[in-house]
Amino acid sequence: MKASWNNVVIAESDVTEVVEGKHYFPISALNMNYFKKSDTTTVCSWKGTANYYTVEVNGKSNPDAAWYYADPKSAAKNIAGYVAFWKGVEVK
Repeated sequence: MKASWNNVVIAESDVTEVVEGKHYFPISALNMNYFKKSDTTTVCSWKGTANYYTVEVNGKSNPDAAWYYADPKSAAKNIAGYVAFWKGVEVK
């Protein structure tokens, strides 16, 4: 699987976890040169608190386009250490 934004591959992995139709990539699959931690958090009733990254590619910024659960609830332990995407990030 590859995640791309602004015509650049920002993550690539042979292994992802699929939850609610979203592919979660291992953190090691991300090219961290394109990610900046965000202060944004949201709460999912069964996964826990999500933290976000802003994706920055070729001078363009996509705020909060990636998220992860630093300490997921027990029902979502399989995505600990994994990151998912939205907001125009293409996953194929």
